[in-house]
Amino acid sequence: MVGNSGHHELIGGTMASGSIFDFPNPVNDKAARTVATGVVLMALLVAVLGWGWVLVPLTFGFVARVLAGPKLSPLGRFATEFAAPRLGDPRFTPGPPKRFAQGIGVAFSVTASLLWLLGFAGASKVVVAMLAGAAFLEAALGFCLGCRVFALLMKAGIVPDSVCEECNDLSLRIPGLVGAKLD
Repeated sequence: MVGNSGHHELIGGTMASGSIFDFPNPVNDKAARTVATGVVLMALLVAVLGWGWVLVPLTFGFVARVLAGPKLSPLGRFATEFAAPRLGDPRFTPGPPKRFAQGIGVAFSVTASLLWLLGFAGASKVVVAMLAGAAFLEAALGFCLGCRVFALLMKAGIVPDSVCEECNDLSLRIPGLVGAKLD
């Protein structure tokens, strides 16, 4: 697949581009759910056990994934290069909603980190628990809350259709629908 940045290659069932700061499109949903599982585990270490230091890799991971997809994220690399290939054939999903969801993760993890650093550990734990809840929905049920928000923003016209044409045209994701009449 060739996108705005040029060359793409398949890595762990996810399309990756030649530039370090590109986000893959499409994304292997199995890799995304593996990352979400890691986020749940890290978030629970903070929220339940009070291990505030875990906010460092949690926050770094979200920032790295927003900036460069899995390339700079140890958890993202594990998910795309080790876990997802062992979970069977990839199941692709559009990348832009996943990047948006990672951006929401940045907002939550940075907020939790700042609260922790300012001495508001309880408030930080609440924010991280909310993050864990959203990540659990993705990991266990395949329900990406951030992706749903992205879809609502597209429907409202806040996010232009051109940002994610695959999101609006199922025939781009399901080859059998090309030319099919849907009633």
